[in-house]
Amino acid sequence: MTMPFLFTLPGVKVEELPLWEEGDQQWRRLRVRFPDSVATHCSTQDFYFGEDFLLRRHDYCVDVSGTLPAAQYVHDYIEAGGLRMPSKRRAYRRDERGQALEEQLLVSIDITNLRYA
Repeated sequence: MTMPFLFTLPGVKVEELPLWEEGDQQWRRLRVRFPDSVATHCSTQDFYFGEDFLLRRHDYCVDVSGTLPAAQYVHDYIEAGGLRMPSKRRAYRRDERGQALEEQLLVSIDITNLRYA
């Protein structure tokens, strides 16, 4: 939920990657490299954004699970305090081509009643 803000921290490196085709959509991609001072799943992660600039997918390796490759899809955005957040997150194992293996669901998160104090 705080990921876009982490991109601005000292030592974080961001580069744009070629477009990614997912179904009938094309998503812009950013590769982000985090320094050791930032606690994350892994140091290098890819973020995919739709035409509306909202996050659609987040790829990473789960270092604590033997660098398991994961693709996390986010959708059903909700708004709270003027900020938009995805209310649904589904992480799947990724194959060697970067494709999500939908039969291998790793994490399912639903967020409801979001508010900021």
